[in-house]
Amino acid sequence: MQLDKIRNWLKNNLDEERYRHVLGVEQSARELAIMFNEDEEKAALGGLLHDTAKSIKNSELLNIIDENNLPVSEEEKNSVKTLHSPVGAFMAENLFGIKDEEILNSIRFHTVGRINMSMIEKIVFLADKIEAETRDIAFRNKVLNEVKEKNNIDAGILICYGATIKSLVDRKLYINNQTIEVWNFLINSLK
Repeated sequence: MQLDKIRNWLKNNLDEERYRHVLGVEQSARELAIMFNEDEEKAALGGLLHDTAKSIKNSELLNIIDENNLPVSEEEKNSVKTLHSPVGAFMAENLFGIKDEEILNSIRFHTVGRINMSMIEKIVFLADKIEAETRDIAFRNKVLNEVKEKNNIDAGILICYGATIKSLVDRKLYINNQTIEVWNFLINSLK
């Protein structure tokens, strides 16, 4: 019942492509959870809710962050494309009553990530980048092949970080230090 309520809210509050995306992330999160023997329902819920705040304007996201004293660093505030993550976790808790910290963290860190993410966080992070509804299928296949070959989700996440950093550099956009820290952490841990 909870999933139906969430899907209905998302369908009414996101544009059609974003709604297709969150359904795709939900499905990819389920697939990855099964692959890594993790809680499929937790992963699916994090995937479904990860972009809950995506349709909110940046100025309003900043207002929600400030008004509710959400723990968002000044550096994070400079990366406006990721502000929907902390607000999305806040909304998941306050709109839908999600209390599970792992699910909330999977929403909170699905854009920038963090060092030592839980498996559910990693699953939602990766599912967001490789879902089959709106993402590039060749990239998805490349990432999934790497994950399967190495039997390590971090190998796929590293590919995603590389693509993100390259894209940000190419577009001369701000790169959050946390992104660089996670990249370096993954490089060292996969050696």
